[in-house]
Amino acid sequence: MNWQVLPVSTFSFDITDKPFYVLMLATKAFPSFNTTGNSDSAPILKLGTEAVPHQKGVPSLQQPDLITRIVSEVMKELKAQNSQGRSDHSLRELHGSVSYPDRSLRELHGSASYPAEYGIYPSMETAIAQATIAQKQVARLSVATREKIIANIRKKTIENAGILSDMAIAETGMGNPTHKRAKHELLAAKTPGTEDIGTVAYSGDNGLTLVERGPFGVIGAITPCTNPSETVLCNTIGMLAAGNTVVFNPHPAAVKTSNYAVHLINQASFEAGGPENIAVSTARPTQETGNILFKHPDIQLLVVTGGPGVVTAALKSGKRAIGAGAGNPPVLVDETADIKKAASDIVAGATFDNNLPCIAEKGIIATQKIADELIHYLKQNGCYYANSEEVQKLCETVLEHKDGHPHLNRNCVGKSAIELLKMTNVAANYEVKCIIFEGDEDHILIREELMMPILGLVRVKDVEEGIRVAVKLEQGHRHSVHMHSKNVDNLTRLGQEADTAIFVKNAPSYAALGFGGEGFCSFTIASRTGEGLTSARTFTKSRRCVMGESLCIR
Repeated sequence: MNWQVLPVSTFSFDITDKPFYVLMLATKAFPSFNTTGNSDSAPILKLGTEAVPHQKGVPSLQQPDLITRIVSEVMKELKAQNSQGRSDHSLRELHGSVSYPDRSLRELHGSASYPAEYGIYPSMETAIAQATIAQKQVARLSVATREKIIANIRKKTIENAGILSDMAIAETGMGNPTHKRAKHELLAAKTPGTEDIGTVAYSGDNGLTLVERGPFGVIGAITPCTNPSETVLCNTIGMLAAGNTVVFNPHPAAVKTSNYAVHLINQASFEAGGPENIAVSTARPTQETGNILFKHPDIQLLVVTGGPGVVTAALKSGKRAIGAGAGNPPVLVDETADIKKAASDIVAGATFDNNLPCIAEKGIIATQKIADELIHYLKQNGCYYANSEEVQKLCETVLEHKDGHPHLNRNCVGKSAIELLKMTNVAANYEVKCIIFEGDEDHILIREELMMPILGLVRVKDVEEGIRVAVKLEQGHRHSVHMHSKNVDNLTRLGQEADTAIFVKNAPSYAALGFGGEGFCSFTIASRTGEGLTSARTFTKSRRCVMGESLCIR
């Protein structure tokens, strides 16, 4: 029978601040860590007198209500054990003959409030202290050992892609499970490791000089709720490859998902013979824990993936900071483009993970000659064309006005087009992927970065006007811009004028991440501070090593 052990922090349970583990029967949505027990044995868990349904030893737990009931029963048992003073009994003692890969609760936790080896600590100061100790160990690891750990992180990322995706959606209410799984598989395959860090050598009559890439030490990182586990995993692979450890302050709205990724990373390191706490986090991230991270003397580099406010705070901290901020990427289509393909690519990119990626198409600019044809093919690719009345309903639904300024309705961010239409009481075919409408360049749903599959289309006279509007809508973020055209001069002009970290031509926006495009994957795109797509090399500092009068054998 398949089992999985998950930290209680994965769920919204709180038992006298003691760390407990919830035993869950494996389902398709929750692939197991290990296979243990006898598949021919009777179910170990009963709901009263009702045995858990199973077939050939595999529990039939496809119904969410049954899963909820099982968790509820387990929690009742743990609460009863806790009230009887048995809170430190091992899982083996609590559940009989089932074997577990993890140590007992007493061995795991000792006197700590959270399992240290999984990297989650009750205070930011403790997390930083543990990462500092671990970095001294990481600095002594061979490159081969680092790569072995990274290989195991990649493996665990793929194995847990489903659960991480489901956790993120359950916790944040945003995104598409299939696309989130694809993002995890992408980062596991295409995030650079130690191969990204090379040596430059100069030799001549005066000797030999090497320019090596050394670690910063302990890095402080802020992660978003839009890619809560992807950013943690992708950052850690690059940072560890460079010889660093990392302290995360996750977005509070996605802390369970982000911290579960930290948990997996430390499991991977331990299993590969590496140190504990290569990545750490705090159990309850807040703005205050973020401030501690920004000011702590042991943090040598800050890496911030988030909104403009938190990036600005990092840049004002006095530390070296890498900032990945907001974007509002427009896509320009001119009359030389393959219009049918452009429509398909735009819908694919704009609906990927319900438009959560910062690189995703947020608005369309079309030259007058091909605008109607483009709309025709957009409809063929699953777009719902909203009329003016429906657009007004969308504005009232997805935006909230506070202090005289529009703000995104967080309940709408990352929702599917069908969900958004239901919120506005608009009946639509279940096959609808995206909502499109026409408006001018100052329309609020075109001007604002929505992170929803809603695309406003602006008609322009010609490509020159289109480039001007594209630069205006990008709003100087220098993040991303996209274009469909077969005219190299037009493509060149937009690239020069927009001056963005990413410029995708004749492909869906996600090609920029290496998904259906060439190049490596990154979920921290440092447009604001100029590093662009970050990788292991980004998290290093240059070190010059000089040998005089020797080692030149030319």
